[in-house]
Amino acid sequence: MKFIIVDNKTGRHRSFNANAFIFGVALAGLISIPAAAGYFAYRFGVGEAALTGEMVAKWREVLDEQRYAIETTRGDAEHTLAASALRIAQLQARIVRLDALGERLTEVGRLDEGEFDFSQPPAMGGPENPVGQAGYQPPAYIDLLDRLAHDIEDREQQLGVLETLLAKRKMDRDVFIAGRPVKKGWMSSRFGHRSDPISGNRAWHNGVDFAGKNGADVISVAAGVVVYADTRNGYGKMVEINHGGGYSTRYGHHKDLKVKSGDIVRKGEVIGLMGSSGRSTGPHVHFEVFKNGRVVDPSSYIHRASR
Repeated sequence: MKFIIVDNKTGRHRSFNANAFIFGVALAGLISIPAAAGYFAYRFGVGEAALTGEMVAKWREVLDEQRYAIETTRGDAEHTLAASALRIAQLQARIVRLDALGERLTEVGRLDEGEFDFSQPPAMGGPENPVGQAGYQPPAYIDLLDRLAHDIEDREQQLGVLETLLAKRKMDRDVFIAGRPVKKGWMSSRFGHRSDPISGNRAWHNGVDFAGKNGADVISVAAGVVVYADTRNGYGKMVEINHGGGYSTRYGHHKDLKVKSGDIVRKGEVIGLMGSSGRSTGPHVHFEVFKNGRVVDPSSYIHRASR
């Protein structure tokens, strides 16, 4: 098929074959359509690739943060477990020392081993009253720490009672009147009737005399509080000590006094120096024992064994 195109101004005409035109248009279409499709496919593909890469990077960042958090938590847990293990070892060692100390004190104090048995947990009991409902169970090492803490509390309670008992025994022993009021010397006059060393007349002697070297130490026969330390008629320089429980002792004829009223003295402490002050014939100490305000024979206290 042929087409003829005529120009109105010039009268010229141009003819072309329709089959060639259609073929050209079709050819151009075939070329342009794939090109356009390729262009859009390229744009779309690049966008998808960019989107996918951004998301992957974001996910990787989140995963890295979570991995770091997990590692940090694991490190903290390991550190906590190590610290807990060290604490458990310290508590166990402390219990061992407390048991050893308790057994030693029980042995030294000559106490009933059945009453203070540090190798066994204290006896206890009673009806059980559950608290709360079964649920979360703490880790085993937490339970171990709780048991160790309770064991230590039990041991410390036993030691507290033992300490109080031993302190009372020590106090009883310290205030227990026993022994001689001198470190060196001899008994020169006993308690009771005698011939007065100055007048020669028969008289009553309220105490016991210990003769010795002038200036020798005079000691307290028991712990107590000094209630008098001064000169008294007949006694010369005298010390009186209250030991509690209704007991008191007197020490006379000192050369010099080493204590004053209100002082607390220990058993065996030096309270003065032997002399011959007051009514005396030579260096000695006059020793008296009072029970509930009445003088008693010191001999039974001098010769009895110390606790």
